[in-house]
Amino acid sequence: MGKTIISSNSAPKAVGPYSQAVKYNGMLFTAGQLGLDPATGKLKEDVEAQARQALSNLEALLAEAGMTFADVVKATMFMVDLAHFPKVNAIYAERVGTTNPPARSTIQVAALPLGGLVEIEMIAMEGAGKR
Repeated sequence: MGKTIISSNSAPKAVGPYSQAVKYNGMLFTAGQLGLDPATGKLKEDVEAQARQALSNLEALLAEAGMTFADVVKATMFMVDLAHFPKVNAIYAERVGTTNPPARSTIQVAALPLGGLVEIEMIAMEGAGKR
């Protein structure tokens, strides 16, 4: 079973030589999603709006693959300032949920593409939300 490239018009186009997401053997691997509005190609204004948009972008990719946040088994968040963690964490909890949440890592980085403040990537598995 080969890999399938997953893309959605409801998520921003890739800004480099990579796929929005790749599905292989029942698993979905997303590219990191910034808070880019897919309609304008511009970053949302602050860390909260960027986190919400990044999660919306991820939700669109999951949906395109026939999955939801319940199927996510691992998430990684990158932030340029961990002082934003409480705000981003609250938004993440609202969207992803707190019942049986995925494993997650959060990493502070020196910079993100296009001057982003937060980037989130996910790994999902078909049927994980039904277990």
